[in-house]
Amino acid sequence: MRKARFALLTLLLTFNLYANFLINDHLVSPKASDYINKMGSELKQKTNINGYIVATNDKLERGVSVYDYINKYSSSLSKPFVAIIFAPNSQRIHLIAKPKELLNGLDKGEILDNAIGIIASKDSNSKQSKYDVGLVQAYSEMADEIAKVKGVKLDSTIKAGGSWVLKIVNTLIIVGSIVVIWLFFIAPFIRKLKAK
Repeated sequence: MRKARFALLTLLLTFNLYANFLINDHLVSPKASDYINKMGSELKQKTNINGYIVATNDKLERGVSVYDYINKYSSSLSKPFVAIIFAPNSQRIHLIAKPKELLNGLDKGEILDNAIGIIASKDSNSKQSKYDVGLVQAYSEMADEIAKVKGVKLDSTIKAGGSWVLKIVNTLIIVGSIVVIWLFFIAPFIRKLKAK
C-alpha cells in the first residue's frame, strides 16, 4: 500500500512540476509545450509575472479586440500576465498584458517577429515544426524581456542556454530551402541546357 501511494505521489508531482503556461488547441507539440512551461515556471518564480501562449484554432474576425477574446480563458490565466495570442486560422498574432502597463519596456515587434519570421517562411518544414520553433522562440524573447525589465536573468530561455539549438534549426531551414530551389529550379534548367 505504501509503495502504491508513493508511486501515485511521484506521478502527481511529475505532472505538476511546471504550471501550465500554454493554452493549446493541438497547435504546439508536447515537447515544445514542456519547454514553454519550463521557461514560464522560472519567469513566474523570478518576476512574479505569468507568461502565456494562447494557441487557438478559433477564427478571430478583424475588429475583434484580443482583450475581449482573452476573457474566454480568464479562469485559466492568473494575473498579472503577458500573453502571446496565436490564431493561425485568422493569420493573427498579438501580445497583450493585464495590466496593460506590463507591456511598457517590452519590444513588442521584436517578440512577435521571432514567431512571424519562422511561421511565415516558405520552406519544406511542416506547419507543426514552424509553430513549435516560432512560438518557443517568441516566448523565450518575451520572457527575457520581462526579466530584463525586472532586473533578473533567466537560465532556461534560448539566449541563456539554447541558442545553439536555434542555430541548428535555422541552418536546417536554410539548407532545406536550398535543396528545394536546386531540385525544382536550378537542376531542371541545367538539364535543359545540356539537352540542347
